[in-house]
Amino acid sequence: MLKRVLSILLLLLTVIVADEFTKKATVEPLLVQKGAKKMWCAICGMNLKMFYKTSYIAGDRQYCSIRCLVADIKNNKIDLDSVKVIDVNSQKPILAKDAYFVIGSDIKGTMSRVSKLAFKSRDEAEKFIKEHGGKLATFQEVLKEAKASLDSDNSMVKAKKEKKLYPMGKKIFAKKCKGKIDLDKFNAVNELKVAIRDNNICKNINEKQLHAVTIYLWDNRRVKKSNYDIKISKQDKCPVCGMFVYKYPKWVAQIVYRDKNRLSFDGVKDMMKFYFNRTKYGKYETFTRENISQILVIDYYTQEVIDARDAYFVIGSDVKGPMGDELIPFKDESSAKSFLKDHNGKKIVRFSEISEKDLN
Repeated sequence: MLKRVLSILLLLLTVIVADEFTKKATVEPLLVQKGAKKMWCAICGMNLKMFYKTSYIAGDRQYCSIRCLVADIKNNKIDLDSVKVIDVNSQKPILAKDAYFVIGSDIKGTMSRVSKLAFKSRDEAEKFIKEHGGKLATFQEVLKEAKASLDSDNSMVKAKKEKKLYPMGKKIFAKKCKGKIDLDKFNAVNELKVAIRDNNICKNINEKQLHAVTIYLWDNRRVKKSNYDIKISKQDKCPVCGMFVYKYPKWVAQIVYRDKNRLSFDGVKDMMKFYFNRTKYGKYETFTRENISQILVIDYYTQEVIDARDAYFVIGSDVKGPMGDELIPFKDESSAKSFLKDHNGKKIVRFSEISEKDLN
């Protein structure tokens, strides 16, 4: 009797597994990018074979999801009429503008909270909706939703990276990786991934570990180019708390003076404490506001160095800096609003609106 019950359970389990939806390619995938980098998304470095059914093709670039396509639209001119998407059922590329999309099914989104899947025919899309829920949409509607949720999706992705991927990548890099690599010479994350693998920068690591190291280096070690530049050394200490600033590269804030002196801080909060009451922290009588040339901070999402006096700051969020509660800087207001919503922030202020009360 027990044998029979176990057999029935095994059969049911087999059926469930067989019917389970997968984003992974179950046929030989079409990968259009040139060279070894073709295996990975041009924006996030994810394995395209693992997320093939949500992938897009624009010219000679391929993306794991519409989120990454939309992220690239900000930096590159893309002819949307020629963009192709993978049809879920045939797993062949079709013109996105002619596809039928299902938004918000019970399938987990790729790099997004909401899934967006493409089908060649309306009938196939509607059949999928009956089984998995969601709503029918056009490519233009999907694009509009992806653009609207980009900042929120970026925040979600960043939180996941910070929780698991960055610590894993940092640990592996320290233990298994040797040799120098010039991070500034790579234009895309998948190019960096190829270089790490093919130059044996890291020994005896698998695909998952390679991805963690690559993303850790790309996001945390590579300084994005901007009109501003934060220069720090291993000797730089925050004048307010005494911490070594180089240990917290994504939180660094800096005041540059006309005489070329620079003071570095481990976060905006400590920088503003100094800005309001500099003599409290040492002999800084000559470091007056009138002598300030630049006040620099790092955009939380993009890690771009920006002018603090043009930035937007979120106060009272659940994201903590090296010294606990922190003022989180953003280049544009839309990013700040998205972060405020996702991380329970209390308010958004401009630089001139920051008060000493806000620092407590």
